[in-house]
Amino acid sequence: MSIPFRPRDNGIDLFVRLTPKAALDRVDGVETAADGRSHLKARVRAVPENGAANQALERMMAKALGVPVSAVSVVAGGTSRLKTLRMVGDAAELVERLQTLSK
Repeated sequence: MSIPFRPRDNGIDLFVRLTPKAALDRVDGVETAADGRSHLKARVRAVPENGAANQALERMMAKALGVPVSAVSVVAGGTSRLKTLRMVGDAAELVERLQTLSK
């Protein structure tokens, strides 16, 4: 299984599969796709209109990882279920928090 993130100089890029219009905002762990790439499964209550689901995902991940909302942004896949989130901060610390969260 591959890891659902890529370390960067100033943080990490996190690969997420987002399900909007869910009953709860939550992270469902790591899933491996048919092509072998892994991503974090996440659900948000927000609808996928005008970027509301992306904003809800950014807020949820910032809170879950203990970083400011301004440190999290969707950098790829804005209109797709598969997204890349850029998280700015200490990469080692973010990876440690992410591993605890994804279990």
